[in-house]
Amino acid sequence: MQVKSRHHLRSDAVSDLEETISTQLGVDLDGDTYERVEFEDEALEVILIDGEPQVATFEGELFLTVRGANAYEPERRLVTVDAGAISFVSDGADVMRPGITEASEDIEGGDLVVIAEETHGKILAVGRARVDGSEMVGDEGKVVDSLHHVGDELFGFTG
Repeated sequence: MQVKSRHHLRSDAVSDLEETISTQLGVDLDGDTYERVEFEDEALEVILIDGEPQVATFEGELFLTVRGANAYEPERRLVTVDAGAISFVSDGADVMRPGITEASEDIEGGDLVVIAEETHGKILAVGRARVDGSEMVGDEGKVVDSLHHVGDELFGFTG
């Protein structure tokens, strides 16, 4: 990931970002510095909060990264998977119904979601829901498309 440009966000942009993340996930971002990083060959942008890549654009929409979600522990748009799904989700696989133990009722098809493992609640991935949260638990079918996961290039980005 070749950095194209970096610049600090204005206070109004920080306010908009904080409001967006709060509305989506029920978390309050807390940082002293907010810096936007753009890349040469990626449509992705990353927001560093106090030097950590905690927010990014996924398909043009601002959302917490895996590292950001683990730092802020989202209350909404949360999909929980069982132990059997951890290795697959951690490697970037899409999420299948049989691996899901729980999904927030506030999820609508098309929403960005965070995917956590059930034992410790650690966030493993960020994805796009294919169905509403109420339809996620079941026996078959793909319900979340993976967009970012632990161990990918974005997860390894250090700013």
